[in-house]
Amino acid sequence: MLAPLTGAHPGESGAYPLLSARDAFAARWQLASSAERSLDVQYYIWHPDISGSLMAHALRDAAARGVRVRMLLDDANTSGLDSEIAALAAEPNIEVRLFNPFANRTWHAGDFIVDFARVNRRMHNKSFTADNRATVVGGRNIGNEYLGAQSRRAFTDLDLLAIGPVVDEVSAAFDAYWNSAFAYPATSLLPAPSAIALAEMETQWARRRTQPEAAEYFEAERRLALLQQMRAAALPLAWGPAHVLSDDPAKVQRRRMPEDAGIQPRLWAAFGMPERELLLVSAYFVPGMDSARMLADLARRGIHVCVLTNSLAATDVPATYAGYLRYRDMLLRAGVHLYELKPSARPPAVTGVPEDHRRGTPGSSGGSSTASLHAKTLVLDRRLAFVGSYNLDPRSAGLNTEMGVLMDSPELAARLVDTFSTSIASDAYELRLQPDAKVVWIERTGTGEVRYAANPGSSALREWWVGLLKLLPIEWLL
Repeated sequence: MLAPLTGAHPGESGAYPLLSARDAFAARWQLASSAERSLDVQYYIWHPDISGSLMAHALRDAAARGVRVRMLLDDANTSGLDSEIAALAAEPNIEVRLFNPFANRTWHAGDFIVDFARVNRRMHNKSFTADNRATVVGGRNIGNEYLGAQSRRAFTDLDLLAIGPVVDEVSAAFDAYWNSAFAYPATSLLPAPSAIALAEMETQWARRRTQPEAAEYFEAERRLALLQQMRAAALPLAWGPAHVLSDDPAKVQRRRMPEDAGIQPRLWAAFGMPERELLLVSAYFVPGMDSARMLADLARRGIHVCVLTNSLAATDVPATYAGYLRYRDMLLRAGVHLYELKPSARPPAVTGVPEDHRRGTPGSSGGSSTASLHAKTLVLDRRLAFVGSYNLDPRSAGLNTEMGVLMDSPELAARLVDTFSTSIASDAYELRLQPDAKVVWIERTGTGEVRYAANPGSSALREWWVGLLKLLPIEWLL
């Protein structure tokens, strides 16, 4: 299916932006279902919920067909999952490795107390690669809140489904982590499960897959237009040169990174100097003084600089909002356009089925879900686009390992900018400085603009807590 597409674009990669959470699940599920030789999956979080269990089941089905499955999971979010990991690792053709593992398997907090400098550094990378021919790279982890199943929080996120030469680079980055000294085979850390434990785990997995919510979600997934387009090799791909930016896995043991190491300096170097426009989407936006000054200088020179991050009411990590507050007014004074996602933001439509992904419909994120931004994207001059796991914050810059795809494609860049432009009007607050230097939040509604003098939708307690966090010297952790 892919050979005619890549043959028509020699030297270029093709990419399709997965804006919808359910499309993002469908793309991964289709890759797992179609794989013939190998599946390499690398994630910071893999929840044992509806979407996570269905995805694990797809990997087990692939392994049963003889596909070699390699799962590389960061160990920060595996607390309480050792029995499930051991059961997966016991499957024929599946190997699981844990990155920078915790020594204390029953109480991870104990390692944070006695070994904080090491376990505070995590592998934040996300990739899902089939047969070294197609890959999904971006910001989403595996779990209901990321992949459109029912959950209390619904993350707005972005992945790229990519084919072509860039897939070789994703595979090479995966191998670098898989073969690093920080990736430990799960079988070396966890006891082998007994036959009784395996039977109990099989019963538990089967129960998750057959519960009504899972059946509704999976049936809705099977009807997605995206699946038919993938099977027919008919996705409207954007084409262009693409490369992977990835941290060295040894970043987790370095207390100080060289100034030219890491994704951030390479990303800024690749982007160069914008001529007209810079769009930055970062769920956790704590730019630091150097990046804040750079963005401010660009705006003063007439570059249209737009930043979308979470509002205080929408963020799932209030501490990062406290870090962002230190730079917010400075950026506004310089002319940077700041937008904050509303907790009531609607999720992007599923490919070809605009109404199926509205909240409250079967398989959607659920009627009571709170929206939260989780995407990490940069677009320059409607030409260069970066999509990955990297937030513009100190944690991504100095502590966690990150990766993403940088693509020179006016078509892809234009799609992302147009999506941003059409969504912020209804889904985000615009921030402005008044003449008295106070910030106002502007919400556009069907009846006109509504202005707020304080963080809209947020409680007084949360504002007090963020104000306290702003005073603490914790920015390097954010």
